[in-house]
Amino acid sequence: MGAMGKPRRSSQFVALSGSRGSITLPADVRRRYRLDEPGAQVEVIGRPDGVIELHPVLPHRTDQAWFWTERWQGMEHEVEDDVAAGRTRVSDDIEAMFSDIDASPSRG
Repeated sequence: MGAMGKPRRSSQFVALSGSRGSITLPADVRRRYRLDEPGAQVEVIGRPDGVIELHPVLPHRTDQAWFWTERWQGMEHEVEDDVAAGRTRVSDDIEAMFSDIDASPSRG
């Protein structure tokens, strides 16, 4: 049993807090959540009920950094909005797809 008589889940562990505010996570936890990788960080969220949540924030591969730029993510959201609103077309083949693109109003 953990604090306050609550059963411990397998992902629970004890972390020690240092005098400078640092928290030590056990090595197996760091490996499991890939926090031992270069650039990994932990997001700390304080909830209104007094619970402190730790969420792993992993770095992106450098060859994929373009995908995570604000501009590209904005374009991804535009596409998601178009799909959700039904602004899509299905073409029978590749030639029909290019014909549809060429005939679209945005192409003039």
